[in-house]
Amino acid sequence: MEQPKIIQLPKIVDLRGNLSVIEEKREVPFKIERTYWIYDVPGGETRGGHAYKRNEELIVALSGSFDVLLDDGKEEKTFSLNRSYYGLYVPRGWWRWMNNFSTNSVALVLASIKYDPDDYIYDYEEFKRIREKEEQHG
Repeated sequence: MEQPKIIQLPKIVDLRGNLSVIEEKREVPFKIERTYWIYDVPGGETRGGHAYKRNEELIVALSGSFDVLLDDGKEEKTFSLNRSYYGLYVPRGWWRWMNNFSTNSVALVLASIKYDPDDYIYDYEEFKRIREKEEQHG
């Protein structure tokens, strides 16, 4: 099973303001098919609470900070995103939540497939059954 990881994005430092860039198949290990962002999250709210069967993502904190909790069915990993030049690569098949959004935070999400409601797994027990089955069949 592929592991999530932090990807350092290029950071071009300039006295007038810094610039970072994301290019598919370079910093992002997949072809970008969809881009969306999450913002104006009320205090204490959680986003996510699902897994994807096929979709991969790169999540970047463009502004502010938030945590991404990832679960492979056996253990959880927490990634705190608070720099716009770090992206979190989330392979397919990881259950995820996003929480602890700071005021005015913006989460940019780059996705490997177009929106497909059939790609989502919303039931955690079903997610664990799918994961166990995948492990048994290698």
